[in-house]
Amino acid sequence: MNNIVTQRFVKCHDKLKAENQVRSSRQFALSLDYLPQSLSEILKGRRDVTIELLRKAVELYKINPVYIYTGEGPMFMSEEGDNSFRVLTIVTSANEEERIVHVPVPAQAGYAADMTDPVFIQELPHFTLPDYKYKVGTHRSFDVSGDSMEPTLFEGDKVICSYLEPTLWESGIKDNYVYVIVTRGDVVVKRVFNHLREKHFLELHSDNNFYEPYQLNLGDIREVWYVRAKISPFLPSPQNIERYLHDEMKELKQTVQHQSQLITNLNETLQRLVGDKIVTLPNEKHQD
Repeated sequence: MNNIVTQRFVKCHDKLKAENQVRSSRQFALSLDYLPQSLSEILKGRRDVTIELLRKAVELYKINPVYIYTGEGPMFMSEEGDNSFRVLTIVTSANEEERIVHVPVPAQAGYAADMTDPVFIQELPHFTLPDYKYKVGTHRSFDVSGDSMEPTLFEGDKVICSYLEPTLWESGIKDNYVYVIVTRGDVVVKRVFNHLREKHFLELHSDNNFYEPYQLNLGDIREVWYVRAKISPFLPSPQNIERYLHDEMKELKQTVQHQSQLITNLNETLQRLVGDKIVTLPNEKHQD
């Protein structure tokens, strides 16, 4: 049985045929540069729709990606389009292997600002990694900017991430893990706590305690990427190490002082209790 996204895609295909917007499944497949035999496998529930096929169907037939991924809203967009959702653009090699697209800091503002033009994505740096886990699924890498995630991540680090489909956000975003969140105006790297199911927002935390956590509403989320690894061009500077160790020692000292005070209070309480309970026992008389 194919997944729910594929099932919704098939419903959109069926509606296009019913309304005579496409003459046949074969014509539908050819219009998307897709093999009719492969489309037949999708329609029969033997394989799932690909991201690239979805992207082409959204562009050509105005299929509503919000409906495809969430089941909400109409099947098709209006002529003005629906800007509340993004379709992921990928880059492949000559032999159709997907490559890892890198989004450097200068490109992140454009990337977040709904820059879905395939040309923009294809002009970004892209590469491959030898590990097999990066051969399956869609991956991106992002530059880390600022100091909000120190000491875990430093400015200049690059994080390698795997794409998390919107249908998996509610159940797939795990508390206290690090993600790259693409919003309507920014790209942020944060430690995330998931409240989508009950309250429809994510709580974003920085590892640097100087920054306060904040909430991000579901409607402001464009993409979610799970951070799987990092590439660091340098070791942490001595200043950063010193500050980190200082903070750790300060926290440890406060913990020890707190525990010492608890022990002192406990001893005082025991002494009072023992003093109140002292009684004099009578001498026992023994008979020969």
